[in-house]
Parts: sequence; C-alpha cells; structure tokens
Amino acid sequence: MEKDFIIAGFGGQGVLLAGEVLANAFMIDDKKVTWYPSYGAEMRGGTVNCTVVMSDDEVSAVQKSKADYIIVLNQASFDKFTSWVRKGGSIIVNSSLANVKKTRDDINYVFVPITQMAQEKLENIKMSNILALGILSKVSGLFSLEILEKALNNVIPAHRKNLIPKNIEALKLGYEYDLFNL
Repeated sequence: MEKDFIIAGFGGQGVLLAGEVLANAFMIDDKKVTWYPSYGAEMRGGTVNCTVVMSDDEVSAVQKSKADYIIVLNQASFDKFTSWVRKGGSIIVNSSLANVKKTRDDINYVFVPITQMAQEKLENIKMSNILALGILSKVSGLFSLEILEKALNNVIPAHRKNLIPKNIEALKLGYEYDLFNL
C-alpha cells in the first residue's frame, strides 16, 4: 500500500516541520517514506509545500501530481491543490484562512478553523501545523497520535524541546475535533 500526502501553506506556517514529523512517524511505524520540500521563489511568507510518500514497499516516485490526503493552510494552497486530490481522497482545509467551498464531488472536504482553534485553545497560531496533523491522523486512520508524539520528540530540535507538551496538546486538539459537526 502506498499513500501520498501534501502539506501546503505559506512560509512561516511550519509546513515543512509538519511534513518532517509525518515522515518520521511513518519511519517509526516501519514504513518506507520520502519527504520532498518545495519552496516558492519568495522568502518568508511565500508559498511552501511538501510531499510525503509512505509505502509498505519501495516508494514509487517522490514528486506526485495527485495525492490521497492534502492539508492546505491558506487560500492560495486551496486554489492550487484541490485539483491534486485523488478521486476518493481527502483535503483538510484551514477554513480560518481559506474559503469554505466545494468544487468537486468526488473527494472528501474537511473544513476546520485550524488557525482560530490554535489561537483560542492553544494561544499560539504557530501550532496550526501540528493541530492539522492531529486532524490528518483521525481522517486517514493510517497512524496514531502516539506515533506522532514519538516523531515530534525525534524532529523537534533540542533548543525547542520545551514546546513538545504544547505540540502534543495541539495534536490531541486536532484529533479530538468533531469532524461530524462540520
């Protein structure tokens, strides 16, 4: 089984960190994995995305034009990547920064006010990326919060280890969000 993931947003939203955490979680789970970052031409604030490919066998390719699961953290990413969702796949949309609109009927839309939740519940919008991973864990069913917690411990640098409890809180907040009340 091979599954493709894209995480997209603008620079400063922690898109690449979220991708690293996801890739590390799959490695902990003994999957084959690739992580491929892509930056826009701009500096901070420009577009950023990364692709994570997970497989039980060798990964078929790094760059994909379709994905099973996509997280978009802003409007520009929603506009660009909605067409990349594979039929039957899911797109998790940060409805705090992107319009709630369904343009396709063959994919699953998950609209969540991610930035608003991070600000109101965690008092830190920089936790939006990790909160989104908690939502992805619930939507995909492909990895557990416990594996994501281990991955956070592996990926977060030593000088930021004090942020791990808040990141774990963000994971849980995303995972526990009522997806049926959308």
